[in-house]
Amino acid sequence: MNMSSSENPGQTEAGTAKTQNGGPNGQNLLSIDPPRYKPIVVQQIDKVPELQSLPDDIRFSMKVVGHVLPFRTNRYMVENLIDWDNIPEDPLFQLSFPQEGMISKEDFDSVADLLRRDAPKEQLNAAIHEIRAGLNPHPAGQQTLNVPTIDDEHVEGMQHKYHETVLFFPGQGQTCHAYCTFCFRWAQFVGDKELRFISTDADILHRYLAEHKEVTDVLFTGGDPLIMKTKALEGYMEPLLDDSRFAHIRDIRIGSKALTFWPYRFTSDADADDLMRLFEKMVKGGKHIAIMAHFNHEREVQTPTAREAIRRVRDTGAIIRTQAPLLKHINDDADMWARMWKEQVRLGLIPYYMFVERDTGAKRYFELPLVEAHAIYRKAYSQVSGLARTARGPSMSAAPGKVQVLGIEEVRGERIIALQFLQARNPEWLGRVFFAEYDENATWLTGLKPAFGEKEFFYEADFEAMKQRLAS
Repeated sequence: MNMSSSENPGQTEAGTAKTQNGGPNGQNLLSIDPPRYKPIVVQQIDKVPELQSLPDDIRFSMKVVGHVLPFRTNRYMVENLIDWDNIPEDPLFQLSFPQEGMISKEDFDSVADLLRRDAPKEQLNAAIHEIRAGLNPHPAGQQTLNVPTIDDEHVEGMQHKYHETVLFFPGQGQTCHAYCTFCFRWAQFVGDKELRFISTDADILHRYLAEHKEVTDVLFTGGDPLIMKTKALEGYMEPLLDDSRFAHIRDIRIGSKALTFWPYRFTSDADADDLMRLFEKMVKGGKHIAIMAHFNHEREVQTPTAREAIRRVRDTGAIIRTQAPLLKHINDDADMWARMWKEQVRLGLIPYYMFVERDTGAKRYFELPLVEAHAIYRKAYSQVSGLARTARGPSMSAAPGKVQVLGIEEVRGERIIALQFLQARNPEWLGRVFFAEYDENATWLTGLKPAFGEKEFFYEADFEAMKQRLAS
């Protein structure tokens, strides 16, 4: 495998050019320092040069929201992806920087008042804690329904919602190179230990997987597992090559936004080559490595660094699958989705999911009605070839499972929304089509009512009994 990068870096984040004497005939030699990752956090908003042209009240509103919802970006994002001539409407700006509408006016005014009068830190933190508690920090029963056990003890930093898939939250990967403003895992990043899924115990992961032969897939998630050093990732992944214990583990997924937020992780970071070798070793050892890449907008795959990163990952034999929620202000545009899927296919990526924005955090700012989400999906889907029609959606990652909006139909004179489970807590629910009353305002499964006068959806009694068993 070729470990060298073919990119010719140009902008600041691509490295600092230096001239040195000492070449033949005394000519200057050009050396390139690889870019160094440096986050931009809420305390630095007033120091970001690109924000200086914005009114003071706009920057202040960013700081207010950034105290409630986690904020982090970096110079690569600021210099390469945001269109600073289109602020604040630019989609990548909306993806990266807090906006006033992301929390309620009441909550915004409360925090703004505390900041303006320089309230004691304890008072500010108490107010923020109360606001966060009302933002549904762990949707879909993550803390109550998904946590597995060993010897009747809950296993920290792990979720086992679906029969064949285990999620693991490695402690070294519970942050990101930048935070998405819509993030459904925002509670991982606010410093509250009670809200976090986290584990640094590789042994407990390996023991659990060895004991559960029904599991075929392990998903390393976060945060972003690819923010950790390759050496740490090796400690979790390489033992899975032991066929005597883990022959049943066929697929290793890594949920990551690094291809957007810091593609240098794959090209010029100090251990980028080590990461490529790890992927290659796992593939040669018989494991399917899938990078579950989060791309929210077509612009994210257009930089030379991102494309070089994609090439290097694919050269290892790893597969890149792409997924994203449908978001107002960022990507509620069917034509953009179609262009993005086409370009992803051209680059060798596999479109995988269009999600519905989850019922947590800044959902009110980003959410779209389900009927509108389906219309956008259908229009985008109709513009692409079969190679891009691998993208499933719009899909809700709800408490019972992943529920797809199949379409809007008229049955027996009644307009209805057709749905089905793409993934489910009970495998017997999979593929079952069921129907909800037409509702042009509903944005989530819990906002829908069964069609045809039914009292409940087919799965609800079973799901309720399941919750009771898990609670006992």
